[in-house]
Amino acid sequence: MRSIGRLVGAATVVASLVASTVVPTAAMAKQVKISQAFQSMLYLPFYVALDKGFFKQQGLDVDKETAGSPTTALSAVLSGSASFSIHGPEWTAIANSKGADVGIICNVVNGAAVWVAAAPDFKYDTLQDLKGQKVVAGLMPTTSTSLFMKLLKDNGMKPDTDVDLLQVQIGSEPGPFLGGQAKVAVLYEPGLDQVVAKGMKVVIGFPKAYGPYAFSSITARKNVDPKDAQAVVNAMELALRFMKNNPDEAVAIAQKEFPTLDPKIVEAAVRRMIAENVYPSSVQTTQQAYETAMQTQIALGNLKQAPKYEDFVIQDYVKPALALK
Repeated sequence: MRSIGRLVGAATVVASLVASTVVPTAAMAKQVKISQAFQSMLYLPFYVALDKGFFKQQGLDVDKETAGSPTTALSAVLSGSASFSIHGPEWTAIANSKGADVGIICNVVNGAAVWVAAAPDFKYDTLQDLKGQKVVAGLMPTTSTSLFMKLLKDNGMKPDTDVDLLQVQIGSEPGPFLGGQAKVAVLYEPGLDQVVAKGMKVVIGFPKAYGPYAFSSITARKNVDPKDAQAVVNAMELALRFMKNNPDEAVAIAQKEFPTLDPKIVEAAVRRMIAENVYPSSVQTTQQAYETAMQTQIALGNLKQAPKYEDFVIQDYVKPALALK
């Protein structure tokens, strides 16, 4: 009886030890805040990492905050109210040029995710066909309109005189375009596939024109907790691999994140961005992608010069993430 009692007692102790090591795991996950500029289909890798539990797998409990603008998201990092932010790397570069000790640690969007659409009866052969046309575009400053204006300048056209830019709130571009106020529009997704579903045609695709382009990244302070940063980059790498191998489930996650949109529109938008390499193949931001993005900002006058790639694009967390099995 004593031996049985000892066995029961030992089993109880073992069970309690197991419980103490397993049950608190979720509670022990470190909470970090990631501030995103917008709730955007571009940030699907981030949502996949959340949905599939990759952050928790890496020991983080992520609080997703939607700031409403890139500058507000970045300000959260600068003030310390968030550990990480997601937006265009140009905003981080501008802050860096003003003395902020920040850099980008992870690739999120690796294509210039902007398209130009036209009405089905609009004859388009070259960019010169846009002369004298009213064009709906997002309210500046935004990358879509900036890229369009740069395209015009690169082709000898003047954005302020050769076209009539109708600037509207970002995300509302399909409304006036479909309403007939203009025959041309500059669009992000899902706006592009919303108008395509109504019969509009795509005449310019910036992802194909530019190739690798650092469009959105994760920003952090240089003194961020390295364990937290590594966990974030690891989770994002796992999310990108998952998207590549499970595109149908990536679409389903996007549909959950944007429940008010037509599921068919969401699917078309995600599949277009996958096909045109808007989502990166890994968390690494290549020097080519970085320099292409920064050259655009310099050409537009937003930056005098880009921070040095070696100092600004932090590779410390990328290499271990790429080595994950």
